Amino acid sequence: MKIPMAKNSLFAVLLRSRWWISACIGVVLSSVAWALLPAEYRVAGALSPFPFYVIAAMAAWRQRHAPSEARVEQTARALGSMAWPACAALLEQAFRRDGYSVRRSAGSIVDFELERKGRTMLVAARRWKAAKSGVEPLRELQAARDARGSPDALWIGLGELSDAARAYAAEQRIAVWQLPELAEVLRGLPLGTPAPASRPDA
Repeated sequence: MKIPMAKNSLFAVLLRSRWWISACIGVVLSSVAWALLPAEYRVAGALSPFPFYVIAAMAAWRQRHAPSEARVEQTARALGSMAWPACAALLEQAFRRDGYSVRRSAGSIVDFELERKGRTMLVAARRWKAAKSGVEPLRELQAARDARGSPDALWIGLGELSDAARAYAAEQRIAVWQLPELAEVLRGLPLGTPAPASRPDA
């Protein structure tokens, strides 16, 4: 049985942090051990921070395609200043580039219905500017998902999710895209001048 890592353990926090932080901790601990320990223990002491180097390697692998902080900030400014039609057009470009067929939805919560390789995904994105979202919109998305028999659902928003909303999304396996994910998904797209939206029946 696989034992999950505690969310707020040191190694879990380091995995979510920049990879070089773990590497620096390892170097500092190795240097201190080499400088302070007796000669017969120096090698063992210098190698004792090895787990931090492993965490650094794991974090670097996870973050190899992560957008830069500048890109994240640029994405936040651009999306925060857009009206919904421009934001929707930009998202549609990104979805199509990633291989989805896209259909706009006129429902109260679902904005896009995506399909790729026979799987559908319902996307709620119209409330992307909300400063904080609670669990109720996610319940609406899940209800639409159940009604349509869609295997996947995605919530998109710049703002914070409440603890209850985040727990509900994890429980229902609703994917959540916030600024880091949006900066990655919208990579290479012109944030200032998105292309016109396609017809709803495209």
